[in-house]
Amino acid sequence: MSRNYNVIENEGMATIKAWTKGVPFEEQAQQQLKNIASMPMVHSHIAVMPDVHMGKGATIGSVIPSVDAVIPAAVGVDIGCGMVATKTTLTASQLPDNLSGIRHAFEAAIPHGRTGNKRRQRDKGAWHTIPEVVAAQWKTLEARFERICEKHPAIRRSNHVNHLGTMGTGNHFLELCLDENNAVWIMLHSGSRGVGNRIGTYFIELAKKEMERHQINLPDMDLAYLSEGNEYFDDYVEAVEWAQDFARKNREIMMLNAIAALRKAIPVEFSTAELAVNCHHNYISREEHFGKACFVTRKGAVRAEKGEMGIIPGSMGARSFIVRGLGNPESFNSCSHGAGRVMSRTKAKKVYSVKDQIEATQGVECRKDEAVIDEIPHAYKDIEKVMDAQKDLVEVVYTLKQVVCVKG
Repeated sequence: MSRNYNVIENEGMATIKAWTKGVPFEEQAQQQLKNIASMPMVHSHIAVMPDVHMGKGATIGSVIPSVDAVIPAAVGVDIGCGMVATKTTLTASQLPDNLSGIRHAFEAAIPHGRTGNKRRQRDKGAWHTIPEVVAAQWKTLEARFERICEKHPAIRRSNHVNHLGTMGTGNHFLELCLDENNAVWIMLHSGSRGVGNRIGTYFIELAKKEMERHQINLPDMDLAYLSEGNEYFDDYVEAVEWAQDFARKNREIMMLNAIAALRKAIPVEFSTAELAVNCHHNYISREEHFGKACFVTRKGAVRAEKGEMGIIPGSMGARSFIVRGLGNPESFNSCSHGAGRVMSRTKAKKVYSVKDQIEATQGVECRKDEAVIDEIPHAYKDIEKVMDAQKDLVEVVYTLKQVVCVKG
């Protein structure tokens, strides 16, 4: 049986196994991966997903197993970012012809986006009066957060409880989708928001200072690492695992609010018990691979152990997929986290117009203005080709097409 991945080998570095057949794989991303592969803590090899593209610090779409050390930038600053999707008992025929009411109900129920603070405006993407459900969930996180802040007080100066249950900006979204049987799904994408960003940024800088203090030369300073035994190693792992729990609860709260908003928007009884998937795609996990216990860092990748459910979203206007993992050991039981960008946000805004955005999102109830041109489907890889490149990593269980999309 022929292998479904390409191999990049250079003397003195770990092998790179890339599931990139038939999809773009930019040279800058390849060089970034070679830099990571030269790091001494990498175990066995690096796995690269088909949505790979260059990222800040480390490559998006990379799976890095490490022993005795972690690279904070290989997780990044959107710690615990991921997806949740819930299947409802609704069908397409039970939805109204005009879906704008559902979009506005979603927008009202979940803070999203961000208000610039130049005029000291209230941030539309944060809570100002903390809802009871948010306060209750924050209590389950607060004691651990306080322990982290006792050792690292700078982390306290962040949006935390007021961001719990909020969506954020960029490629984060909330969608109403239909599957191939016309069943209605709710799907959303978000992470650990301001507090996760604060934790990630803080420890990336600490790791850089540790490299300077120990006079360790790196191919890229963004690959600064913390070794086991270092005074900050355990603190970082503790903080990351907390941020991942925050991110999961963040998505759970938003899903509850989205379901409640949908109930108010349409006069039809429905339930949501049949299937729900909640998965990270920017995170650290303690796992065993190729005979060693290691930290697996997935930056823009989803765990896909045999039988494990995951979500691979397309872009606005493209299809998304609920998948079941095939447990491919060569990928460290992983798959892609989406389509992957082929164009920067800045370039997309220069190349495409609002007219292009309207055409690309035809049939989707969503914003169609200059502020979301950077999320136009043309700025992403072809999700069908991305799925074909990883057919030995996952099997498709449901195929979803969005009919409503709320962007931050």
